[in-house]
Amino acid sequence: MVVGCSSDSVETQAKFAAKYNLNFSLLSDPQFKAIEAYGARRMKQFLGKSFLGIVRSTFLIAPDGRIAKIWDKAPSKGHAPEVLQAVKQLTATKS
Repeated sequence: MVVGCSSDSVETQAKFAAKYNLNFSLLSDPQFKAIEAYGARRMKQFLGKSFLGIVRSTFLIAPDGRIAKIWDKAPSKGHAPEVLQAVKQLTATKS
């Protein structure tokens, strides 16, 4: 199962999902509870200024609930094939 999470409102996420024809759920976390629990909200820098922001990350969670792999600072493009390969490896080791 694939799930996305951001601090955006449910309405904003619905528009985004429709625009990009997403086939997975997006979770709205405006209080940053899940985002902070996974360590994805931290200090960032842009144009010499520091600010608290969300770092795009990917977490592969194994069937037993443990985090099997983390991609910190995951790129928005070209990242899916690498994640899919890791999922295949994870499921192959479970067989």
